[in-house]
Amino acid sequence: MQTFAAIDIGSNSCRLKIGRVVQHQLRIVHEDREVTRLGTSVFESGIVSPEAMAATLRTLKRFYKAVQANGTDRVRAVATSAMRDARNSRAFLAWVRDETGWDVEIISGLEEARLIHRGVVENEPGAAGRCLLIDVGGGSCEITLSEHKRIRETVSLPLGAVRLTQEFLPSDVPSKEEIARLRQFLARELRRARRRIDPTGVRLTIATSGTAAALSDASRFMSKGRGKAQGQREMAPAAMVRRLASKLTKMKNAERTAVQGIGPKRSEIIVAGAHVFAEVLEHFALPGFRYSPMGLRDGILAQMLAEQDPRASLHQEFERERWEAVLEASRRYGIDPRQAEPVRHHAAQLFRDLESVHGLPPEYRIWLEAAAMLRDIGKFLNHQGYHRHAQYIIANSELYGFTPQQRVVTSAIARYLGKSRPAPEGRTMRQVPPDEYEHVRRAVVLLRLAVALNQDRASDVLQVRVRVYPKRVLLELRPGRTGAELELWSLRKEANYFREVFGRDLFVALE
Repeated sequence: MQTFAAIDIGSNSCRLKIGRVVQHQLRIVHEDREVTRLGTSVFESGIVSPEAMAATLRTLKRFYKAVQANGTDRVRAVATSAMRDARNSRAFLAWVRDETGWDVEIISGLEEARLIHRGVVENEPGAAGRCLLIDVGGGSCEITLSEHKRIRETVSLPLGAVRLTQEFLPSDVPSKEEIARLRQFLARELRRARRRIDPTGVRLTIATSGTAAALSDASRFMSKGRGKAQGQREMAPAAMVRRLASKLTKMKNAERTAVQGIGPKRSEIIVAGAHVFAEVLEHFALPGFRYSPMGLRDGILAQMLAEQDPRASLHQEFERERWEAVLEASRRYGIDPRQAEPVRHHAAQLFRDLESVHGLPPEYRIWLEAAAMLRDIGKFLNHQGYHRHAQYIIANSELYGFTPQQRVVTSAIARYLGKSRPAPEGRTMRQVPPDEYEHVRRAVVLLRLAVALNQDRASDVLQVRVRVYPKRVLLELRPGRTGAELELWSLRKEANYFREVFGRDLFVALE
């Protein structure tokens, strides 16, 4: 049974969740969480302080022991808003790598929202309809409109509870002027969000994160005046959230700590978080929210399961979501997917028919197909040197479902379709992990062959039959209406490079 671990290095806290695959589903075997306030120094000075680094690393070392104790096969660690903003984030992540061996990814706000969405909709009842997801973290706030478990629109706003506390609420009891400036800032950011997200028809609002949990509990205590009911899925009404925000604003930190549902670890930042939720609910005319304990780490686990287990129910949904992201990127940069499709088709066929030759891991299929679709997007910037531009765009674009490393690999495959070849000292290949270098070289050859098979776009798509022999590979082409002379010439030009990479001769003939 495979075991996965998801680590969320947030601006306020670090979280760990470990899941074991049982009958193609995840069973949670361990969870841990620690408030580290990593973002506090970042939002003050733009850098992570040594104290915050040390506190976070102590927590990650504890997580490391749990990961080892549970025999985890794969770990994915991501960092969010604080690391996106910190000028010294590379130094901190290098320290983490030295101590744990983990390569932490800094994910964008939109990727964070996508993963939170995946974690929530797969586990929350009622999330299959039209619903709004709100996650208020330490550094950012993600608002996502979902319908039938698909993202319709999402925004990431700089409305995290730690960030806003640092910037707007320095006093223990905030003054009226401080609250006024905070609400003015919230209104400006939410107007921007409202232009993209239409809440019409939303029947359920789901809130995640520790701030949402605290407000949900405190709301329940205020309305019922009885014991804690953690885990009950009751609605926190918008009017109650506003009352809570007003009440907490007038308290000192020690008083907020004593409020049932808040506690000492949340009291310092709860005022800002309460105002964010109150403003969001009122701005979008929502009746309230329901708290969900699911979040980013659940989405990470779901994605790992979908990537590794083709029989998991999430696999097809994940593949569809990733491919829609590729098609959207194609359209955004002026590529007609119908013209790129023949190259993708041939790339997929060559990957399948030459499997015994290239020996690439199965996940390279989707990266090869994505590179085939996106290989010409560099022309959006300039036709001259467009392969270099394509590499830059792919590596730095928001492709849902592709990790930063996967985007780097995909971009490297699309980069070398001209005269240049992958070389370890090259700018592009220096970004590729060393253990992926040979895989990229082999995938580049497959894509070059697929491009060579589609030289004459005026003709119909050529059919190709692949025959693999111990020392050679034969490609037999069935000519289209306008023949296949240009494709023959282009394929034969690739024979030397094919032999260099695969150690076999490449022959091309007409049927």
